[in-house]
Amino acid sequence: MLHHLSFGVADLSRSAAFYDAVLGALGFVRVWSDDGPDRAVGYGRAGGGDKFAIKQRTAAPIAPPAGFHLAFAAADRAAIHRFHAAALAHGGADNGAPGPRPHYGADYYAAFVIDPDGYRIEAVLNGPPA
Repeated sequence: MLHHLSFGVADLSRSAAFYDAVLGALGFVRVWSDDGPDRAVGYGRAGGGDKFAIKQRTAAPIAPPAGFHLAFAAADRAAIHRFHAAALAHGGADNGAPGPRPHYGADYYAAFVIDPDGYRIEAVLNGPPA
């Protein structure tokens, strides 16, 4: 259903460093960047289009309230641990350490963080350990 999603950010350089690290931990890369008046960075699989973008906004972005979050797919549990560690090392806040979430499903394994602009994001593997 979704083609892509973007977040408005207060400081593109800070947010790009954060997302370079956390999405890199999951195997995603910058697939484009725009340093023009519409400063932005897009992320996806190498050689593909963006599925997620961050865009500089002159007014302070307003993160959605509790209840909204964006979940990124992880290839394995180790990637989820790398995602979480990278987030904490690059200005994110812990919102749920890596581990099983049996209340979401028998094989649901995830980590939750809050990015530097207040967006809630997750890395998840919903299947047998890889």
